Amino acid sequence: MCGRYAASAHPDELVEFYEVEVDATDERSGSVLKSPQDPPAGEPDYNMAPSKQAPIVLTRVPRGEGDGIPVRQLRLLTWGLVPSWAKGPSVGARMTNARVETVLEKPAYAKAAAARRCLVPITGWYEWQASPVATTRAGKPRKQPFFITRSDGAPLALAGLYEFWKDPAAPTEDPLSWIVSYTVLTRAAEPGLDRIHDRQPLVLEPDAWTDWLDPGLTSSDRVQDLLGAATDHGPGRFEAWPIGQAVGSTRNNGPQLLEPVPTEELEGVVDPVTGEVIGG
Repeated sequence: MCGRYAASAHPDELVEFYEVEVDATDERSGSVLKSPQDPPAGEPDYNMAPSKQAPIVLTRVPRGEGDGIPVRQLRLLTWGLVPSWAKGPSVGARMTNARVETVLEKPAYAKAAAARRCLVPITGWYEWQASPVATTRAGKPRKQPFFITRSDGAPLALAGLYEFWKDPAAPTEDPLSWIVSYTVLTRAAEPGLDRIHDRQPLVLEPDAWTDWLDPGLTSSDRVQDLLGAATDHGPGRFEAWPIGQAVGSTRNNGPQLLEPVPTEELEGVVDPVTGEVIGG
């Protein structure tokens, strides 16, 4: 699964990295948060969590242009997909991830998979490894957080889907009556990363971005082809290192969350590369 990630780039950097034509991060939509987002939506966030609004890349006709031409945009969307037919936005809390194996079959995701695909720009993601030897005071496996990012330092884009949900009690013309939300696709973990967790987000290579974002590509067979190509990668694309427990609380933020934990402080942690248990 993917339940937390770092998004440390500024919007102007994302515009350049992902060849965005329209920066629409100033066009706000409804939020599901009861308190103001911290850091504010669109600012670098090293502890991006479900329900927050995050910068997302999608290809769509700009708002108000009618029959215009779809362009690549950067927008702020809410993490946790809310289907258009949902009775309320709370369903999004259960729909932060969509499995590639079933995304074209599930009613909640199928329409979005056919026409509303997006890129989720990230610096890297967090995952928690359950120790095979170390336990907590309660007798449960000790969980060690890891940070995972690209080995080559290239821009990292997760495959996502997005949807629109309208609050039926709010005026149609009010942009805050619309919740525009997204979900992250996940796949079986690649060799090495499977020593951390059995699932990982689906990472798209740059040469797949244009097709993935194309709203005119609606054939389920073609989408399945894109998914198949995206999962056909061997080990070596990513590096991972253990980090401190502070990332477990969304109140904590900043680049210090990415700092590696010294080897001598590890307890029962499995090295993703060698499989060796460290500090056991």
